[in-house]
Amino acid sequence: MDTPILDFLRQYAEHDWVRFHMPGHKGKGMLGCAKWDITEVYGGDALYEAEGIIARSERNATELFGTQRTCYSTEGSSQCIRAMLYLALNNRPKGNSNVIVAARNVHKTFVYAAALLDIEPIWLWPESSSSLCGCPVTPAILKETLNKLDAPPAAVYVTSPDYLGEMADIGDLAKVCHDSGTILLVDNAHGAYLKFLPKSLDPLDLGADMCCASAHKTLPVLTGGAYLHISRRLPACYADQAKSALALFGSTSPSYLIMASLDACNSLLAGDYPKRIAEWAGNMDCLKRRLGSRGWKVPQSDPLRLTIRATESMRGTDIAKLLRGGDIECEHADAGYAVLMTTPNNTLEELYRLEKVLGECRSRPAEQELLSLAKAERAMSVREAVFRPHEVIPVSEALGRICGAPAVSCPPAIPIAVSGERIGREAIELFEYYGIGEVDVVK
Repeated sequence: MDTPILDFLRQYAEHDWVRFHMPGHKGKGMLGCAKWDITEVYGGDALYEAEGIIARSERNATELFGTQRTCYSTEGSSQCIRAMLYLALNNRPKGNSNVIVAARNVHKTFVYAAALLDIEPIWLWPESSSSLCGCPVTPAILKETLNKLDAPPAAVYVTSPDYLGEMADIGDLAKVCHDSGTILLVDNAHGAYLKFLPKSLDPLDLGADMCCASAHKTLPVLTGGAYLHISRRLPACYADQAKSALALFGSTSPSYLIMASLDACNSLLAGDYPKRIAEWAGNMDCLKRRLGSRGWKVPQSDPLRLTIRATESMRGTDIAKLLRGGDIECEHADAGYAVLMTTPNNTLEELYRLEKVLGECRSRPAEQELLSLAKAERAMSVREAVFRPHEVIPVSEALGRICGAPAVSCPPAIPIAVSGERIGREAIELFEYYGIGEVDVVK
């Protein structure tokens, strides 16, 4: 598969051009990559009006993923989430409301998009959850929620895989959505590689209608590289408006370095990289079984992720500290879990090193502490709360106040309280559990 963006950058970097154009470093600098960092020079195409090398590269990605259209983002899945929601609202069938029904473990980008687009979400709540990151929604819960609405929503929105690697039942959820006259959107930020397993677990292949995927999280792509995928099941208007939707929320100066890495990734995915993914998934499966035999509690997760449950004597943050002592840095740790993300660019030697540092688990898994996601009274709309004046106060003084901006660290960037909700005792307990000392509230 050709790499038109990468080829253009290589030729431009190697030619002795006098750069009387942006960026200001003029191809020189200490980072070593400046000569590849350009703007929309002649022949370089433009991301949101792509007709040349970028359009060719995106067509390659569309072919690889088997979609109606795949578009690049250089601002991560955050840009794609906003664009998905805009497309769902803008193209909803006559008679559908402007409501988005969403599983509660949304990324905070969803909340800010709701403010910008004036969406009032209706939340899907799980029967039980052991983490802020998890919101396992069953088809039955979804169906019950949709049946209570006066009109079909513009879309249903779920996160899969979630931050701990738990995967939703996309096929059955999609069927419920389609039977109810709506579409399914998936935040698949952590699952860009799922398409290339021996049996695809990509949301669109399982029945979803649109999804975002952060290529940089699980594929060999620079930070910020992501995809917006539109299913062939949707009317052509969704694909036709995809670029304008992304442009609505994106910078007019997208990174060519990031686009080149997305372009180069196409060539890898068209080659032997899927085979490497399959082999690495097998290595991870073996590692998970070995750690389980050594006493570690390893919950089920997507194939390339390792999630380790806290023990009676070690919180997730303690596990991260143990690993850091062996020069191993994990993706995320909180009181309940440590999360490690791997790809075929890791090595077997690194897995052996990880296993050695963890050693035998000499403590039983911690009792499953069920953390109820904080249900709260809606005091004002998301939009009104976000755009009202705010103040930051200690969590100890927040009971009864209205949440202004979502208070949460990144990662995992999942709001404990959503803008416009009155902060209750459940939220206070979660703030304290996750070590959040201050909260942004409406004045």
